[in-house]
Amino acid sequence: MRLDPEALAKLLRGRRVAMVSGTNGKTTTTHFLAGAVRASLGDQSRRLVHNADGANLHHGIASALSGQPDADIAVLETDERVVADLVRLGRPEVLVLLNFSRDQLDRHHEIKGLGRSWRTALAAAGEDGPVVVANADEPLIVWAAETARRVVWVDTASTWTQDASLCPNCGSGLVREQPGSTGEGGGHWHCSGCRLAQPAADYRVADGRILDRAGQAWDPQLRVPGAFNVGNAACALAAAELLGVDTATALEGMRTVTAPAGRFATMQVGGTTARLLLAKNPAGWAEALPLAQTDTVVLAIDSAAADGRDVSWLWDVEYEQLAGRTVVATGPRAQDLAVRLAYAEVECRCVPDLAQALAGHPAPVDVIATYTPFQRLRKLGGV
Repeated sequence: MRLDPEALAKLLRGRRVAMVSGTNGKTTTTHFLAGAVRASLGDQSRRLVHNADGANLHHGIASALSGQPDADIAVLETDERVVADLVRLGRPEVLVLLNFSRDQLDRHHEIKGLGRSWRTALAAAGEDGPVVVANADEPLIVWAAETARRVVWVDTASTWTQDASLCPNCGSGLVREQPGSTGEGGGHWHCSGCRLAQPAADYRVADGRILDRAGQAWDPQLRVPGAFNVGNAACALAAAELLGVDTATALEGMRTVTAPAGRFATMQVGGTTARLLLAKNPAGWAEALPLAQTDTVVLAIDSAAADGRDVSWLWDVEYEQLAGRTVVATGPRAQDLAVRLAYAEVECRCVPDLAQALAGHPAPVDVIATYTPFQRLRKLGGV
């Protein structure tokens, strides 16, 4: 791209492009969608290019595409800031929009601004724009997707609602029905001051199953944990159908996904067996903490550029649920985390060095890490 500033547009040209974006879950969802497409291609899997390592900015996407110039199908994880550019440059066939949550505000700025950029890009694309697969549970996603030429709505049964208190359209308060009164998740929502409301879903998640357009329930039987990943799979399933992949084949492909870009991988470090979980922001921690089932839990925190410099979000995470367990705080901001845990009345050991924090545990441990220590731990464990 230094040699040719137009390289990304040229590399996208002539391919069927499907994009996945959102604050949380985009790597796993992209792996699900790539697995579904790969299963449909069989021995022609070389036709697919996928930025599997999660490099989702302009340069990372260009790198993946240039590595497989003959692949005519591209399934691309796309950073939130890059979505508008790729809609303009790549004319994607399908765009999956998962969620919005406060994340790296010093780098990304406010999520409303990102949502506005998506909305503007889809309006500008008009009839040449993508079919959008959108999470109906997320008010900002619904508002951003309104201008798309066509939207397939997915009720993912999301439970995180703390980033959606005000209507993105008019600023009035959002009203939510009590969870469970209409199904699962955080409760259906509508604006108290304008017409914006949760749309009727084409696909939805209920009781761990995915209900398709016809109302048929599918057991995804995924090999990655968490109810949130069933929601991710539902979005990937809807996108796969738009790409011409039948449901049974798509789910078969999704079941090949076990540790997307290191997430949920098990590794050996310093004689300790550790399972690695990524959590970048309060919404991600809310999903990751219940998955940590080991007696000892290692929490790794940093504030490098890829994590976000500001760690005040630690106070929005319900660490209280770890009370009574053995907790180790590690990483460059371990002391900040230790203060938060003290207020949560969770006893912890503070061991800033990652390798030392993981060494010598006789039983397996779960490790929950923000982005930068997550990548360092992958290298330590050879994942």
